[in-house]
Order: sequence, then C-alpha cells, then structure tokens
Amino acid sequence: MTAQTWRALLKAKQLLSLRLFLLLNALAAAFAMLFPIHSTMRITTPVAAILLISLALLAWQMWNNKQLINLNIISLFLGLLWAVHIFIKNAAIGDLDTSFLVISLMSVLFIGAIAFINNIVAFLLHSLPVALVVLWLGNVDQWLRVIYSIALPAIGIAIQHIIQKRNDRFTQRLMNKLLEEKETLTDLSMLDPLTGLYNRRGFQNRLEHIQASGSGSHYVLLLDIDHFKSYNDHYGHAMGDQALIRVSAAIRDAVRSRDLVTRYGGEEFMIMLTNIDAERAMQSAERIRQRVFDLDIPHMFNTQVATNVTVSIGLAPFTEGSIDDALSLADKALYQAKNRGRNSILTNEMIAVN
Repeated sequence: MTAQTWRALLKAKQLLSLRLFLLLNALAAAFAMLFPIHSTMRITTPVAAILLISLALLAWQMWNNKQLINLNIISLFLGLLWAVHIFIKNAAIGDLDTSFLVISLMSVLFIGAIAFINNIVAFLLHSLPVALVVLWLGNVDQWLRVIYSIALPAIGIAIQHIIQKRNDRFTQRLMNKLLEEKETLTDLSMLDPLTGLYNRRGFQNRLEHIQASGSGSHYVLLLDIDHFKSYNDHYGHAMGDQALIRVSAAIRDAVRSRDLVTRYGGEEFMIMLTNIDAERAMQSAERIRQRVFDLDIPHMFNTQVATNVTVSIGLAPFTEGSIDDALSLADKALYQAKNRGRNSILTNEMIAVN
C-alpha cells in the first residue's frame, strides 16, 4: 500500500459514511411524514427539506464521487433542521403526546450512532441541536434521561474514535516503514553487493532517467582488469574480491558524481560519462586508468604489462540511439586495446581510422 492508496482508502471511508448518513436522514424524514407519531401536522417544512436535501445530495454524491461534501457542515445543517421540525411539531401537538420528544431524539441519535461510529465531531454536531431543543421543551424530570440518552452513545463513539485513531496511526507508521524497506530493497536490488556499484538493472533504471531528462553528449566506457583470471587463480578469490573492491573505488573516485559506474560482469565495468565532450571523456578514461595503476596492487602474472593490476578501456559515444549500439562499439575498442598490449585506452574512432 502506498501513501496515495492510503489516502484513497480514507476518502472511501468518509464517502461511505456520508452516503449512509444522507440515506438514513432521507428514510427517517420519509417515515416521519408517512407514519408520524401523531397525526397532527404530518408534514413540516423542515422535515420535507431534510428529505429533499438528503436525496439531492445523495444523488449528487453518487454521480460526482470525486468531490466530497464537508461532513461536519452537512451534519450540523440537518441537525438544525431536525431541531426546528421537533419544535414546530411539538407546538402543534401540545401536551397530547409526551412521547414525541423522546422518540424524535432517539431517531436522531440512531442516525448519528450508525453513520458516525468513528466520528465524534459529526455525531455531536448532528445530535446536540435536537438534544438542546428536547431539553428546552421537555419537563425537568426528563432532563436526566435526555442527557443519558445522548451521553451514552457519545461516550461510546468517542472511545471508538480514539481506538480508530490509534489504529490509523499504527497502520500509517507500519505503511511508512514498509515503504522505506521497499525502497531499501529496491536500491539493494540495483546494486552490486560486492562493490556497491550499480548492477545492470540499476544502470538501466538510471539510464531511463537520463534519457527522459533530454538529449546530451554522453560517452560509454567498457573497462576490463587485465589478466584477472590469472590473478584469481593464483592469489585466490578472496584476494580477487579485495582487488575488485579497490578498483571499483578508484573508478568511482575518478569520475563525477553524475556519471554512472556499473559492474558489468566479473571483472568488467561500464561507465557512462554524462553531458561531456570527446576530449573530456578521453581525459576521464585516462584518469581512471591512472588511478587503478596507482593502486599498486601486486600482480605477478601481469608482467607483460606491469607488475601490478592494470585495466584496458574501450570508449564510444552514446547518442539518442540504442545503448546496445554504443556498448558494441566500446566492446570492439576494448578488444583491440587488449590485443595491442593492455593498460591502454582505445576509442571506436581510433579503430575506424586504423
């Protein structure tokens, strides 16, 4: 789950609560008109308004579910309409039916308790206007019952609200932690575990960003450690790994932070020099070659070139075409650099001239 889907889930919950609230108000208003507690004044202007407004908003919300109505405002508005309806109806009934106030209050509390199980603010905004009218119109003896009737669901909803908030915070923290771990795993899956450089997947991912950012003059270097198989065979793989780590660090230090350094194979590396001209690309390649040479890692099986670890480099431009084309040219240049004595740099243009 992402932050976006989490927000979408919260919005969906709020939308469901709003629709349920409007539906219950419409049903309660319709029932109050069709089956009134007392036949006197079956229909009042406020209860008719509740029915029409609830149905209209419900239909509009079903049609346009991207824009939510403010739940607190509509709760207060409908609660005030119910309060006015009870006041008008009670005045028409008089003292003939003392149960009207209590039943009306219970109906409003029923709507709020079901629709706003986790929203104490909306529940109170909808219920308090009716409760205050009932307290005002009712007998002093009924005040305790009225207060109890509204306090009991209010306390329950408040507790449920606190529990839900804690659950939401826990879920949010858990989601953020999972996202962080996902990003970490994604980063790790794009890095070579030995050298810490990009692997081929990581290079491809960064390459897409470079291509999306616009055109530029880029160069691709393919680099290979000279006679590395012999080094591994005679010094052992542990020493070979240490040599790879040191060579990787030297390459990384020799280029700019915006350049991409990738472990392309066992002892083969690929470097993309971004936004650079041919002369500076050649200078960068030479700096890499010299940095590796200056590591002075003993290599007694490289005596045809030197007595320490060296590298050969093939260099080719990367234009807007396929990266495979540039790599093919760089690979040919690297092959020729090895055939011509190693510890050297060749470009694809040099091969073409020769």
